[in-house]
Amino acid sequence: MNRARTRTRTRIPLRKRLLVRLLIASVLIAVCSVAATAWLAVTTTTRALREEQGQALADDMDILARLSGYAATHPGWEGVRATVRDLSARTGRRIALTTADRTLLADSAPHGTSLPPRASATVDPLRTDTWSEPGAQLSGTDPRVVGPYRLTPSERAKLDAVAGARQRCLSRFGVDTTVTHTPSGRPVVTSADATAVSGYAFDECGDGRLDTPAPTEEKALTALQGRAGDCLTRAGLDPDIPLLFGIALPGTSGRAPTPAPVFAKVVDGRDAGGKAALRAAQSCFETARRAQLDPYVAPVAELFLGVGDEGPAPRWVMSPANKAKVAGAAGLVLAVTVAVTAVVATRLVRPLRALTEAAQQPPDRHARVPVTTRDETGILAEAFNDLAERRERLEAQRKALVSDVAHELRSPLTNIRGWLEVTRDGLVEPDTELLGALHEEALLLQRVIDDLRDLAAADAGTLGLHREPVPADDLLAQVAAAHRVAADTAGVRLRTGTEGAPWLDADPVRLRQALGNLVTNAVRHTPPGGTVTLSARDDGERVVLEVADTGTGIAAEDLPLVFERFWRAEKSRSRRTGGSGLGLPIVRHLTVAHGGTAQAASTPGKGSVFTLRLPAATPPGDD
Repeated sequence: MNRARTRTRTRIPLRKRLLVRLLIASVLIAVCSVAATAWLAVTTTTRALREEQGQALADDMDILARLSGYAATHPGWEGVRATVRDLSARTGRRIALTTADRTLLADSAPHGTSLPPRASATVDPLRTDTWSEPGAQLSGTDPRVVGPYRLTPSERAKLDAVAGARQRCLSRFGVDTTVTHTPSGRPVVTSADATAVSGYAFDECGDGRLDTPAPTEEKALTALQGRAGDCLTRAGLDPDIPLLFGIALPGTSGRAPTPAPVFAKVVDGRDAGGKAALRAAQSCFETARRAQLDPYVAPVAELFLGVGDEGPAPRWVMSPANKAKVAGAAGLVLAVTVAVTAVVATRLVRPLRALTEAAQQPPDRHARVPVTTRDETGILAEAFNDLAERRERLEAQRKALVSDVAHELRSPLTNIRGWLEVTRDGLVEPDTELLGALHEEALLLQRVIDDLRDLAAADAGTLGLHREPVPADDLLAQVAAAHRVAADTAGVRLRTGTEGAPWLDADPVRLRQALGNLVTNAVRHTPPGGTVTLSARDDGERVVLEVADTGTGIAAEDLPLVFERFWRAEKSRSRRTGGSGLGLPIVRHLTVAHGGTAQAASTPGKGSVFTLRLPAATPPGDD
């Protein structure tokens, strides 16, 4: 009933069982690992595709810019093949140029390779509105198209001198500037933050000479005015309207070269009609400029890159088949994880259950568990078995100790009680002999109790020692003197002998107690006419003390038991030889407390030798 109640109280809930928790942990780990792996794969693949596409777009823009620059500086495409091959080798892309009617101009692919279905871009330096070339004009003309506006060397030299003067003038006002040149050769003064400063309204620096058209530019602008005349007339405007509305010189900063008030008298841009006239005039001048620059640039061409137009930003999307594969792989990983965890958990839980069942057995059964593994659980099982074995042995020793103590105390108490009862009843007179017998029994009781107290103190580790250097010869002489009378009474000769002058590091009182127990035991087991010898000698860092007798000896099978409590060579518990069976155990405990060892050797019929090895000490005055 009690065992059933115990098992009911200690039943573990399902959610708290080790097997269930291991399975749950494994499932969570497997799910998280699969999800994390899939997310990482999707994220990294998407990022890689985007980076690759970004690089491809950058390469495409570079290709378009290079080919537009070629068209802006060459009147035809005859020499573009070398540029196409170079760009293809550097970017790894296929590059093909054709005319508007798909006549091939240049191709990096082998001859006969079919073109992609659609062109990626149109190369037209006069209309660059569809791509973001740095420096492109608002009108959509590539800034590298110069045409009739290219300055002569003498004009460049004069303008460079003007730019230098402007730069020096601005530096006096604390403005740091640099001079750069446009494709036409015109110098441009810019500040440190790359902002053009050619139009600064400084009284001393802004003289306007740097923005005044050179003779070559004046000639080209006059021709441009003539080309735009018909268009302006058709728009109902004065064909002599000056260039005032943002029509910049090719390759300049986009500022109109003519004063604004002239235009203000011709077209009022503040009302709706003026704005319409402004847009019409601007369109006429842009059309005329493209016609003026057209002979200096290559014809319009179609550009084919790779497989054609690029789509939107890519993202890796799994197909249904791939999703099924991933789901199958995840399920397989999960199943394998659960199976492996179940097997491992079962192997872990089985010995733990055996340990639990063994621990729940009644204490008197001293249950053991089988050791089936050599891992931590197996080590735990071995430790449990060792603990059970030690507990069983201690229980047996406890029972034997109680029995032995009860017997040792019962005998003298029975004798004392018996003599007191017969004396009380008047059957025996309380003479001196009776009182002496009672006193001897009381002394035996006192000795047993004192021995048990010493053993209890030794077991508890509270046996106090007061160490000091002790001369071995004096110690042996004191022990021999204390037991001389008892030895003479038993007809036993007691002798001492010392080799050299050994000193011990010991408590003299406790050591005399240990040697006294050995001498008492030797005298008790030595027949009359025998000899008991106490000797001492040096043995390196140890001093060897021996008590040898010529008594009856001890059988070989009994030697391991001589230091056990209440053991006697006589199995009959008779008190003919006296003793409580605690003397030799006390000798062993006292010797161990000193950091020494106690051994026994014997030859039946010839005698026994008890050897104590104790720490040596340096004699006083030899430091």
